[in-house]
Amino acid sequence: MYLHPLIASVPPDERAAFVQRIELRSYRRNEVVLAADEWSDRIYCVATGLLRVVVQGSGDSGDVTTDFIRQDDFFLNSALIEERYQAGATLVAALPTSLYLVPTLEFKALCDRHPAVTMGLLDVVMKRTTVLRRQIRQISSASSERLISRILHELTVLAPGTDGGYDKRITQSVIASYSGLSRMQVNKTMRDLERRGLVRRDEHGVYVPPHFASSDFQELPSAEPSPTAKDSGEVNPSFFSELFEAPPKSGKTTRK
Repeated sequence: MYLHPLIASVPPDERAAFVQRIELRSYRRNEVVLAADEWSDRIYCVATGLLRVVVQGSGDSGDVTTDFIRQDDFFLNSALIEERYQAGATLVAALPTSLYLVPTLEFKALCDRHPAVTMGLLDVVMKRTTVLRRQIRQISSASSERLISRILHELTVLAPGTDGGYDKRITQSVIASYSGLSRMQVNKTMRDLERRGLVRRDEHGVYVPPHFASSDFQELPSAEPSPTAKDSGEVNPSFFSELFEAPPKSGKTTRK
């Protein structure tokens, strides 16, 4: 979530007061941030790291990752409708993660006072919905290799490694949870891609070719690895001040 465009029209004094009400909290990898059915009165904004949105699959299928929340993005569930909300999914730190916990009442009051903030937030939510729908379409129609290839490339954007590729701490189990495939099928497909020279790994990360971004639906956006992506959950000191600055003007299917 790039908060600065959302609140660019908010007066400086009001922005400063808003910042003072935000809590910064850190989580270890695989630590649960918010459990399903747990009550919360916070919006969760990722400062560094990566969150998984997890729901319980049917039968013995285990957990299903429905979404990732990357640096500067957020999870708010129905937070802007009610003061407190009951989470419909579990939030898990996929990597060491630092979060800004924003009181829902404070953010809701900001939206009430500044319609531009509300419209910006609506735009972000609509884009998130589009991404989720695209993921569902791919799971239901793409071959296993095509689906996994695209997810591997997506991870280079969501969890960039220090020298390109994606963070090797993202496990095959997480990929299986996100793809709807079995852990065994993901392992087999990735080994085959490695054998063909399409995937390689070292102590820094897992690397995939750029053409893995291609699909029948849409090209994945490119992204430069963020300097803070190298850190193990440590927040760049400049992040908090930059977070609220105005932007510069510029002229198969089921598990087996």
